[in-house]
Amino acid sequence: MSATTAPASEKLSPSVVDSVKGFVAEHGGSATAVLQPIGRIGVRVTLVGADGVLGDRVVGSLESAKSLVETVEGLTEADEWDRELISKATPAKGHWAKMAGWVARQKRFPKARNEK
Repeated sequence: MSATTAPASEKLSPSVVDSVKGFVAEHGGSATAVLQPIGRIGVRVTLVGADGVLGDRVVGSLESAKSLVETVEGLTEADEWDRELISKATPAKGHWAKMAGWVARQKRFPKARNEK
């Protein structure tokens, strides 16, 4: 496939659709999706539930992400992360530790290289 050729239309995975439907149902019956291209891998669909809980899924293309938003009842697309959406998002307890990985369990941190 050349660089100018658009990717063929891909079918949404039923597991992705079911998991997003489940997320919407568990978190207030509605959610907002922010579509974020992440390179060759595809598009990250970040979900913010009505109760503020965050979730995400990755699909193969922007076309698939938009199709996912249309398919799932109660899911709306946001153009971007705006002030209202950011203030609504409430990471679950311990979410920061998952994102930090091994660093989250550290008691002491080394000094920065530019500190003497």
